[in-house]
Amino acid sequence: MIDVEDLSVHFGGVVSLDQMTIQFPEGACGLIGPNGAGKTTFFNVLSGFVTPRSGRVVAMGQDLLSMPDYKRARWGLRRTFQTEQAIEKLTVFDNVATVYEHSTRSGKAGRSAAVEAALEFVGLTDVAQQTVRALGAKERRFIEVARAVVGSPKLILLDEPAAGLPDAETALLGGIIRSIPERVGATVILVDHDMSLVQACCDWTAVLDFGRLLASGPTAEVLRDRNVMRAYLGTEEVA
Repeated sequence: MIDVEDLSVHFGGVVSLDQMTIQFPEGACGLIGPNGAGKTTFFNVLSGFVTPRSGRVVAMGQDLLSMPDYKRARWGLRRTFQTEQAIEKLTVFDNVATVYEHSTRSGKAGRSAAVEAALEFVGLTDVAQQTVRALGAKERRFIEVARAVVGSPKLILLDEPAAGLPDAETALLGGIIRSIPERVGATVILVDHDMSLVQACCDWTAVLDFGRLLASGPTAEVLRDRNVMRAYLGTEEVA
């Protein structure tokens, strides 16, 4: 469980998060909202890239904000970004191995088995020894997820992981994301504008609007909330 209490972030006169208070349950959770709602800022706070003006974040009993960013990685925080982070000149295997080595205390111990398990999980075993520059958009996006699940993560933050993928590949990725809590043992928070992906992956969803929490709860109920539809989804109900 992730407990967020009175989290506020200001950039000059701009309030990006405004006293955000919420509990994310275990499993796969969605975090949605219009552009500029504060979603990426929230991820940046959890990752250690942004220092909040006030507030607390307790993840699985651990005071997350008291740790420097490298200790958060070793504790089990993983993060993907809207833009791909894989190193093109390295192989798929080495890209995932690099994350493993820098996010665990064991260094190279157990590396091969952990990387192979991550690649098998996302279906990239067959391209493990290919360089990233030789791969297409689907494989590149799936590498990001493999880098997030390698080792023993506790909390995985996915920022638009299916960006640029067609519907069929997005659906395939959605099945992988949904299975992360059971297969990997990590809590997932997914940020995405694709409501079909959010519905497919997440039983529970929260909505931000101008840095404030607008709604939270079971995904189907949240997406039918009148305030959510008015602020983000339009006026028609989501099937």
